[in-house]
Amino acid sequence: MGSRDDDGQNAEGQGYAADINSIREAQARIAPYVHKTPILSSTSINAIAGKQLFFKCECFQKAGAFKIRGASNSIFALDDIQAAKGVVTHSSGNHAAAVALAAKLRGIPAYIVIPENAPACKVENVNRYGGQVIWSDVTMESRESTAKKVQEETGAILIHPFNDKYTIRWWFNFGCGIGCKGHQPFNTCSGSRAEGC
Repeated sequence: MGSRDDDGQNAEGQGYAADINSIREAQARIAPYVHKTPILSSTSINAIAGKQLFFKCECFQKAGAFKIRGASNSIFALDDIQAAKGVVTHSSGNHAAAVALAAKLRGIPAYIVIPENAPACKVENVNRYGGQVIWSDVTMESRESTAKKVQEETGAILIHPFNDKYTIRWWFNFGCGIGCKGHQPFNTCSGSRAEGC
């Protein structure tokens, strides 16, 4: 486990949300908790497009989406004292499930603020991963204020769905992974491939 140096917000004057060292740290931190997903290419689609296209298949990722990468980096960056009271987020979709799953893997509570119009399948994912669902109105203002209230009541750390430097760092890590040495796409016709990231 690590120790987050702040609440994850990238305040003005603190520099960039990510540098090469933080990207490498994120890669090492999340490696035990995420799948290495393939990059696929299709000869048929390439012929239609007139270009070689690559598809990073995060549909094969844990929780069914790439969001587990940022959630895992954010949650496993917490030290034990920070993590003890759990995490809170607001989301109507994949980030909600990812935070619930990453918190479950860490063994800490997850309070997930979900707007009342969220798809039932997204709510079911949060429940399946052990997240505690807290309902809000559909507006962003309601989601944020409800999450803040939960944070104040529980002491949980906010894992923001997008405005968090620990979440952002995995995005860079994702790009670095695609370009890593020896990472070749699987071509549905040629049958050659190397390990994904």
